[in-house]
Amino acid sequence: MDFASLIFFFLIIIPSSIIHEYAHGWMALQLGDPTAKYAGRLTLNPVVHIDRWGTIIMPLMLYVLSAGSFIFAYAKPVPYNPYNLKNQKWGPAMVGLAGPASNLLVAIVFSVLINFIAPGSNIFAASNNETFLTVLGGLFSIIVYANIILAIFNLVPIPPLDGSKILYALLPDSAYKVREFLEKNGFWLIIFFLFFGFQLIQPIISFVYRLLVG
Repeated sequence: MDFASLIFFFLIIIPSSIIHEYAHGWMALQLGDPTAKYAGRLTLNPVVHIDRWGTIIMPLMLYVLSAGSFIFAYAKPVPYNPYNLKNQKWGPAMVGLAGPASNLLVAIVFSVLINFIAPGSNIFAASNNETFLTVLGGLFSIIVYANIILAIFNLVPIPPLDGSKILYALLPDSAYKVREFLEKNGFWLIIFFLFFGFQLIQPIISFVYRLLVG
């Protein structure tokens, strides 16, 4: 992506992260936990979701450290109480899955719009015939790409990412030491993954993107 596209990506990743967090709170409420509602987080108002580190500092650091080739951001996690959920085993996994699912839904909606208004528009293919619709299609394709990244990245089973909640539901009780290790070292594991393991999920991100956009 060029500089302008990267900036647009950054502007899109923030509201996409907010939708992601809202979905967590909404699902928790459906499953019996009103914590997010009482905390004033069941809203799309960006002010209550902005996280100083994840929304501002980390994206700037990633931009500098990657020489302007990569930006990622996230919103402040929505609080929830797993003990209020109707299903104690699978409830947290469903709350966790709601976030990535919301981003995939956004990606699907905008991919449909792309294929309707400007088929073939995507962030990896330059067009020699720039029209308003192709430019709009290119912007929509960045929205699709950003939301796919959010969905796939958050499914990585490292706490506090959503994939960890799904992993915990799948693990037997005897694997509690695995959970303890992940919980204790989650922050550093995420930092390590961002710089050295992100390429492992890049093929999946590209596959889903091309599946939706073409």
